[in-house]
Amino acid sequence: MKIGIVGTGYVGLVTGTCFAEMGYDVLCIDIDPIKVEKLSKGIPTIFETGLELLLKRNIKEGRLSFSTKLEDAAYSCKVLFFALPTPPGGDGAADLSYIKGAAAELATIWSKSDFSEYCVVVNKSTVPVGTADAVKSILESKGHKAGVHFDVVSNPEFLREGVAIADFMKPERIVVGTTSQKAEDIMRSIYEPFVRQGNPILIMDERSSELTKYAANSFLATKISFINEVANLCEMVGANVDHVRQGMGTDSRIGNLFLYPGVGFGGSCFPKDVQALYRTSTENNYDFKILDAVLTVNDRQRHRLSQNIIQHFGGSLKGKIIAVWGLAFKARTDDVRESPAHYIVQDLVDAGATVKAFDPEAMDTTKAVFGDLIEYGIQPYEVLENADALAICTEWHEFRRPEFERIKTLLNSPLIFDGRNLYKPARMKELGFDYHSIGRP
Repeated sequence: MKIGIVGTGYVGLVTGTCFAEMGYDVLCIDIDPIKVEKLSKGIPTIFETGLELLLKRNIKEGRLSFSTKLEDAAYSCKVLFFALPTPPGGDGAADLSYIKGAAAELATIWSKSDFSEYCVVVNKSTVPVGTADAVKSILESKGHKAGVHFDVVSNPEFLREGVAIADFMKPERIVVGTTSQKAEDIMRSIYEPFVRQGNPILIMDERSSELTKYAANSFLATKISFINEVANLCEMVGANVDHVRQGMGTDSRIGNLFLYPGVGFGGSCFPKDVQALYRTSTENNYDFKILDAVLTVNDRQRHRLSQNIIQHFGGSLKGKIIAVWGLAFKARTDDVRESPAHYIVQDLVDAGATVKAFDPEAMDTTKAVFGDLIEYGIQPYEVLENADALAICTEWHEFRRPEFERIKTLLNSPLIFDGRNLYKPARMKELGFDYHSIGRP
């Protein structure tokens, strides 16, 4: 079976490469000729652990190829996955122009030929409730005239950046939204090799599938915002959020995942998915108060570390140099979309500081945003020299066991603001640091 992937962004490239690794013949389509040229040479256009090796191997073995022409996939692939961007619009609603545009182009291609094979069109992107119906309507406008038989399926991704390859190859569950038995049978056959250990393939209607992805991400975002609120309260009452988190997390009804306080959530999923679900609720005249609170708390949390730094220096950072470790929204990725680190950096710059930053992977993606507004180091200790404080914004492993004496020597004063609670406060006190973390005395 030949599989087509329309869009080679984060989801599309990982999906196509993993399908090829499982033995499928995969053709990835993207409108960007420069990206297609790089990928055809085995050069990944995103950073993801393990991706480059799989990409090169499957290209070499002939299972993975790339093209700029949708026609190449429209006639040869039995299953077409739409893995296209759905960025938030100004009102928070997901922008479906890329998906609708691809559906219209596919319908036009079908209408200009005598192609009449059955095709499954799969929405792999995270999309609002009703998108499968909208895509079906677009395809029916011309596809049926050409005699094409098709079904539109919702198949949301649940990939965590940094471990996306592992998540795809050994998924906890596969969610498939379809009311077509024929489409269900094909989707089951595609994914069966990935769930040999018994994890479920969940079949449901299209709208339930679309809502499942938003509900799952919004619930995880809710846990993050909740523990951040608890951490902020801990600081006011003299409690230790580490102890509170352990007391909560050992309750099997709660669990300890996503109960780590910090500088808020970011990335390509949580912020836009919460906004999109909230927008869907308002469009249906429902006041989803919890999601409104999650968004409000997260926006406030993204500025908390920078506010603490500014307050420590008396309300102004003019003439101060602040070193920043970590720019990506989380470790093991170069993704800086909605990164809390970027909000912190902007606050520091606005307060008059000179910011010197380092990240193991997100330097180029940060330069695309800030340009020469901040300074960049090629290694973490370089940015510490003559800095007045260090702010830790991303939990990279490289930052967990640093040379503390070297840090003290390079900084103007031993001052650290840790937005990821990487170190133990008691240990930092022994080492002579003025150490500020989230929710801990």
